[in-house]
Order: sequence, then structure tokens, then C-alpha cells
Amino acid sequence: MKEKKEENLIAQNKKARHDYFIKETVEAGIALTGTEIKSVRARRINLRDGYVQIINGSAFLENVHISEYKQGNRYNHEPLRSRRLLLHKKEINRLAKAQAERGIAIIPLKVYLKHGFAKVLIGVGQGKKEYDKRQTIKERDQKREIRRKYGI
Repeated sequence: MKEKKEENLIAQNKKARHDYFIKETVEAGIALTGTEIKSVRARRINLRDGYVQIINGSAFLENVHISEYKQGNRYNHEPLRSRRLLLHKKEINRLAKAQAERGIAIIPLKVYLKHGFAKVLIGVGQGKKEYDKRQTIKERDQKREIRRKYGI
């Protein structure tokens, strides 16, 4: 019997696949405070300029904006603070090697809830050049035209 996946998409970084060739993806947990998880569940998170940085054997999610919780009063969090990612040491080492290469970035692709916990899907991506982006748009338009013409 197949187990039903409990996955609720919270936020998605649509610009990431436009700007990068995604080579591999890794699922990671995020260490959040109480008001942060409440804001995430209210879908008040922005991944657009976010990236992952490896510092002293730990992975951190940088520049991801989680809005302050409205009922959080003085215990509210800072919206742009660094958030630790929960990964195995082998995964962190693999990401550190990838990050050391020139032109490689580690970026968050989407945030979702899985069994009540906030997870982030991070991707190891190589930056696209302008002509690569145009080629991708051209291929997508051609596929759309074929589907429209043949009703697929």
C-alpha cells in the first residue's frame, strides 16, 4: 500500500529555474523560531533573493524574507536573519564542494510543510547566460505550439 505524501507548498522560487541550470536538489529542514513558523504557515515568506551559504561545516539560508508575525508583539523575529539548515554532514560536505566551483550557486527552490515541519528544497545550480535563457523560452514556446496544434 502506497503512503500518501503530506506536502503543502508554501512558497516557490520560480525565477530560480529561469536563471540557473539545476543540477541536483536536496531537501533540508529549517531551524525556525515560534513566530517564524507561524508566519511561514501564513505563507508570508519570500525566496526570491535567497541563497545557501556553508560556514564552518553548517549550512545557512541567507537573505530569505519571512515577514513578522502580526500577533508576535515584542517576541517577533528579524525578517532577514540567517536560518540554519538541518542537513547531514555528508550532504553539507557535498554542497560545500559544489559551492567551491566557479559559477555554482546553492539556491532555495521551494518551501513546504511535510508532516507538520517546514522543509526547503535547495538546488545546486549553474548560472545561465542570456542566450541560454532565450533558448529555454524558445523551446517552451515550441512545445506549447505543438500541444496546441495536436491537442496533446
